[in-house]
Amino acid sequence: MSSPILKLVAQRIVLGILLLLAVSVLIFVGTQILPGDVAQSILGQSATPEALKNLRAAMGLNDPAYIRYIRWLGSVLAGDLGTALSSGQDIGSSIWPRLKNTLFLGGCAATVAVPLAILLGLLAVRYRNGGVDKAISGLALASTSFPEFFISYVLVFLFAVPHLDWFVLQEPLFPAISTVDDSTSFLERLQAVVLPATALTLVVLAHMMRMTRAAILNVMQSAYIETAELKGLKPFNIIRKHAFPNAIAPVVNVVMLNLAYLIVGVVVVEVIFVYPGMGQYLVDHVAKRDVPVVQAVGLIFAAVYITLNIIADIVAIVANPRLRHPK
Repeated sequence: MSSPILKLVAQRIVLGILLLLAVSVLIFVGTQILPGDVAQSILGQSATPEALKNLRAAMGLNDPAYIRYIRWLGSVLAGDLGTALSSGQDIGSSIWPRLKNTLFLGGCAATVAVPLAILLGLLAVRYRNGGVDKAISGLALASTSFPEFFISYVLVFLFAVPHLDWFVLQEPLFPAISTVDDSTSFLERLQAVVLPATALTLVVLAHMMRMTRAAILNVMQSAYIETAELKGLKPFNIIRKHAFPNAIAPVVNVVMLNLAYLIVGVVVVEVIFVYPGMGQYLVDHVAKRDVPVVQAVGLIFAAVYITLNIIADIVAIVANPRLRHPK
């Protein structure tokens, strides 16, 4: 790998670390300006002023904001995400199984959405301006127009509620509540996430497909594509062998952005299906005003999003032939 590539990759990594640091400041400030009193929410309305004063002092709430931020950031860098105020449990040990559940859900959705979006994008380019292209674009537009909570409820109605007029089976095809735990087998876990993964797939599929189509069409206007056409190559072979490899950078960028959404944008879907992931965990503790949990989950979401964007930038850099062969 040549030095220009190494330099650009190092720059992206450093910028990602600085961006994560800036996001940590925003997360801390955002949680500190929330209305209400943390000590009051822990002790309840019947707490005495003396008890509130002692709890604030024990939690360091009387210290200046920058001191509390430095203390929190230092703990995070040391691998300590803190303790949940509402339950007294260690946040790191509570988050890890939920993070695995969210990654499993996002991975299932990505396994279907990414290859399907690329395939539909290739088909749309192959039959551009024809019936296939218009049908795919119409379905993509319809999918994009519906928010994830609407799609989720429609899926629940269709497949998690028994309809004797539609199905021979009297039992629902899939569970409406996607409850999993450590004892759940892999097949049971797959069955539990079918509906939420389908909802996420439908949400991100259209965007990835449209961006893939646009990126390949942009490359199709190049001179070497015209040369391949004059040689008599089949249209799909031209797209597959010549256009798609040169459009890989923007395609990877949009895929990574949507993968980031699958991880950090699952809050609504997880709440609807009562799925024990990071989104459900965040919503539960926002209602309890559990600031350390909100800070930890927000920072993890930001780290995942920034990391996937860095990977997309690195892939785009490595895929650039002018950087791989500077001479």
